[in-house]
This record gives sequence, structure tokens and C-alpha cells, in this order.
Amino acid sequence: MTRLHNPVLRGFAPDPSLVRAGDWYYLANSSFEWFPTIPIHRSRDLAHWEYAGHVEGAAPGGSLAGVPDSGGIWAPSLSWDGKRFWVAYSVVRSVGTPYFDLDTYVSTAPAVSGPWSPPRRIPSHGFDPALFHEDGRVWLLNLQNDHRPGGRRFAGIVATELERETLAPVGATHLLLQWDRLVEGPKLLKRDGWYVLVLAEGGTGFEHGVRVARSRGLTGPYELDERPLLTARDDPEWPLQKAGHAELVETPEGEWFLSHLTARPLQTPQGPRCPLGRETAIQAVTWDAEGWPRLRHGATRPAVTVRVPTRQRPASRGAGNCATSPHPPATGARPWYTLRSPAAPTWLDHTTHPGRIRLRGHHGPDSLWSHHLLAHPITEHHTEARVTLQATPTTFTQSAGLLLWYNTSAYFALDLTWAEPESETQHGQQWQDGGRTVLALTTRDENESRRAAVQEVDAAGPLTLGVTVDGADARFWYAADGTPRPIGPPLDFTRLSDDHGTRLRFTGAMAAIHAVDLVDASFTADFTDFRVTCTPA
Repeated sequence: MTRLHNPVLRGFAPDPSLVRAGDWYYLANSSFEWFPTIPIHRSRDLAHWEYAGHVEGAAPGGSLAGVPDSGGIWAPSLSWDGKRFWVAYSVVRSVGTPYFDLDTYVSTAPAVSGPWSPPRRIPSHGFDPALFHEDGRVWLLNLQNDHRPGGRRFAGIVATELERETLAPVGATHLLLQWDRLVEGPKLLKRDGWYVLVLAEGGTGFEHGVRVARSRGLTGPYELDERPLLTARDDPEWPLQKAGHAELVETPEGEWFLSHLTARPLQTPQGPRCPLGRETAIQAVTWDAEGWPRLRHGATRPAVTVRVPTRQRPASRGAGNCATSPHPPATGARPWYTLRSPAAPTWLDHTTHPGRIRLRGHHGPDSLWSHHLLAHPITEHHTEARVTLQATPTTFTQSAGLLLWYNTSAYFALDLTWAEPESETQHGQQWQDGGRTVLALTTRDENESRRAAVQEVDAAGPLTLGVTVDGADARFWYAADGTPRPIGPPLDFTRLSDDHGTRLRFTGAMAAIHAVDLVDASFTADFTDFRVTCTPA
């Protein structure tokens, strides 16, 4: 037997959808506003995972420009019908409103590496779609959203048959289940004559859980299990929290396992916070005498270590590792991430000079449209990011640097930029022939931005910028001559989490480099040796 250690996909890897095709297991995750869209990992033994590709073209028109933070692609559901892979997902364009303003799509491919068919729109009752295949028929399951005043945003689980080739609805939509408690994320399987409906319950925070219902007929009625299959809400000190949004899979030998999201909180005076975001874990499952699934270790809280059958491992084991220089990362590791659009040669050049990344600036970090940024998820509470930067900003509208990033209203930025002479106040671009080159440390927290430090530097030579994350502390530094020097005070890394602030947040903290030019997008910055080193506790 092999022992896996949860989470198996570490850092930003939420809403896992698990499927087996032959001897391989595949996991798809939500990508929200990030590219590549719908990343997919694969494993032979459920313990060791490698990056296997993504659903290219999942964003209609190739862009998610304008989607809000934590909008975009939610909760993809990956399935295999014996001949091809299917993925169903929603593109959400309103977050925190009664109208999610979403569209639901299906794409198919002969392999997870593609090519994926252009997305086709299907009925869009609500987010969290899933497909169920039976005897050549295809059924769409979905959350139903009631946007009306007094309505329930989680108004039950519905199912609609789709014509296999055209994906047009066949017949009526069926209400499978309603419950007083919030349920979402439906996944359906059939076992021993029962249709087993696996549901996420209680929202996606610390009350999250998994509940199971079953029926002798696909369209119901469904009876709910009296006890949850999985939750950590009864044990707030447990290292794996927010356990929910699950899917069951059977091994070739008839064993059962469950994928689910989870999070590793840091304890703070303001309560637990999870800056690493929601991650992917695996649990072993058995079936009791009455036919209900139970976690093999007998509890409902998620196990940190799980025994799985030993099989041949993937050739590469980069799924949970941080990135290293140069771009792109090694085969099998996660790729770099970009915001709301894929990387394009118009603003990213990493081939002309091997080992160098050149970014062309555009919108600022608060933009929902065209912020030129290259990022990687932070996967451990002990992390160092560093990069060497060469750039010559000549105006305050130009900047480039190193970020700790959550979203457009939560980030820390150490940027090389221009400022007025030290003796002058901030009056815009009045100093055509004067001014200073400075490093500016900026913090953004919902409705407030502030400068935490400004340090004049020599514009002629390259600078190394860095940040060290140690639990809740993030400390930025720079080096002009090889000697690191701190800049600014320690910052609260846990502000870059789902759990800080008043707005809905669903992603995770990233380390990133970026460039900004608010005037004519002509400013470029050269980055070398961009490294993100994560150290497991």
C-alpha cells in the first residue's frame, strides 16, 4: 500500500472533480478568473499527481475580461463515457448578487490534453453543473437558483436529459431534491440499483460538508442520509477544514475513494484564515450494511493520511510544487497563471532570451480587463518568492515588480517606479527632467490602498526583489549589491485569504510578477530568476 498525505493538490485547487479512465485518475479544478482554464491533473495511484493539461478554449471568445474577482469558471465536472472526456462548467459574471448572470457550457475531447471541442451552451439553471452518463444517455444535473425577492439562491437540485449530440434538452426538467440546508455541487453515480447523489452542503466555508441522498429512480424521489459523509465543522482544531464538494470514484479492484476540497487554516486573533485557498484531498470510502458510503477511518472529519493501492507512479511529480525559474515550469508541474486572458506574445516574451521574461505593461492591478501579470499559487505557509528586475520607469504611470496577490482588492506590491524629488509633494508628471527611481511597497485591502514604504534606488543596475512568508507574516526585501535589505514593516499575509474582508472570495494567494503602463503600453520590464520556493511544515 501507498500512503498519501492530504492535501494532494496543494494551494489554489478548489472544487475537485475526480474521474477514472482505465488505469488513470483525473482531477479537474475550478479556475475562476485565471488562465489556464480548468487545469487537470492525473495520477495512477491517487497519491502522486502531475499536471496533465487544461481545457483550452473553455472561456468563450478566449477571454474572461471584465469578470469580477472570484467570478469566471466555477466548479467544472469532468466525466468519461468510455470513448471521450466531457466537462461541464459555468462562467459566472456576477458575484454576490441574486443574479449570477451565468452561462453553462459543455466541451468534449478524446484525451484530457485535448483537443477540446468549442464550448456549447446548455441549460443554465445555476452553477455547479455535472453530467451523468447511462446507457448512451446524458443527463445534466444542476443547482437551481431562485433570484426573486424572497427566493432561495439554493433552491434545489434539478436534472435535465440532453440529446447526446446536439445537447438540446429532452423532455422536462426534474426537481430531484430540496432541503432546508444549503446544498449544491451535485454528482450522481449508480451502485447496486441505487442512484447515489453526492452533494456539497453548508456553503464553502468552515461549515462546509458532504451529504448523500439516494433513489431507486434517476428522477427521484431521493432520501437523504441522516448523517454527513464528510465535514470538519465539528472539530475546529483539526488541520484540514472546509471539507466538502466531493465526488466518488471506484478503483479497478472495487475500492472506493472520494475527492473533496479542503483548506489548511492559520489561527489568528481574528479567527482562522486560509491564505493558501481551497485545496484538493482524497479519502478512502466503504459502504455500510444499509448501502450508505462512509469514510473508511470511521469518522466524518477528513483524514490527513490515507492508504491507497500501490501502482506505477506518473513520470513527473510536480502537482503541488512551487514554480522555479525560468518560464515555463518543468513538464508535469503547474504552469504559470495569468489573469482573465491567456499569455500572449503582445505582452509576454520568454523565448527571445532564454531565462529572461519580458513583460509589457498595461492596466493597473485593480483592473478587471488587462493586467499583465504572471503568477503561481503559494502552496505552503512557509514560502519565499524572489526575482531580479531590470526596468527604467520614467513616470509614475509606469511600474513593475513583485506581488503577493489575492485579487484586485487584496494584494501587496513591491514595485520599481518613478516619484517626484524627495523635497517635492506629489503633483503628478510636472518634473519632466527630475524625479527619482524608487521602490514602492503598496498594500491594497478592499477599499483602501496605502504606501507602506518608499525607498530611492539606483535606476542603472538590476535589483533583486523578494518576499518571505512565514505563517501570517510577509516580509518584503530588496538587494542592489547582493545584500538583502528589508523594506517596509511585516505585513499580515492572512489578509490575502478567502476569510478576510466582507466580499465573497474563492481563490487563493499567489506570488506574481507584473508590469504596468497606464499611458501607452510601451514600458517593458525584464525579469530573470523568478523563483517561488515553498517549504512544507
